[in-house]
Amino acid sequence: MSHYGFPDRGTPYNNPAPMPKTVPHVDEIGATSAPLKSASFFIGEKCKEFNEDFMLCKSKNPSEKCLLEGRRVTRCAADLLQKMQASCAKEFESHWQCLEMNNQEFYPCRKVERPLNACMFTKLGLKKTIPGTPKGATPIHEVENPIHQPLLK
Repeated sequence: MSHYGFPDRGTPYNNPAPMPKTVPHVDEIGATSAPLKSASFFIGEKCKEFNEDFMLCKSKNPSEKCLLEGRRVTRCAADLLQKMQASCAKEFESHWQCLEMNNQEFYPCRKVERPLNACMFTKLGLKKTIPGTPKGATPIHEVENPIHQPLLK
């Protein structure tokens, strides 16, 4: 143990409350917030049905009864992240690195987001859509010359 009470690096983690054998094993996603935020709209599109099943289950059973549905969401998201890495690695990394360096804000990263969106549509057939965008309005991520500009630092 380190002096902070955490296990030393290299010490395998032993889960004190493992999942029951009836719940299929799913590996953790293993991504930090920036790649997850970069992929979030695509995960929302690709995994919509699994997310809706999970949320419906949770609304009816606010306990661990929805573990199977939750695992399906995790599997879908992990699968999509692997496909993004295989198909659009350069664009994906450019975008999430930008988010990482800009306090997770989308606006300063629109320039590197466009090639990612194009790659995801071309190679994986996924289009970024923002829920709640008014019908007929240009989505904010597609506006070429937005009125709002970043504050000078």
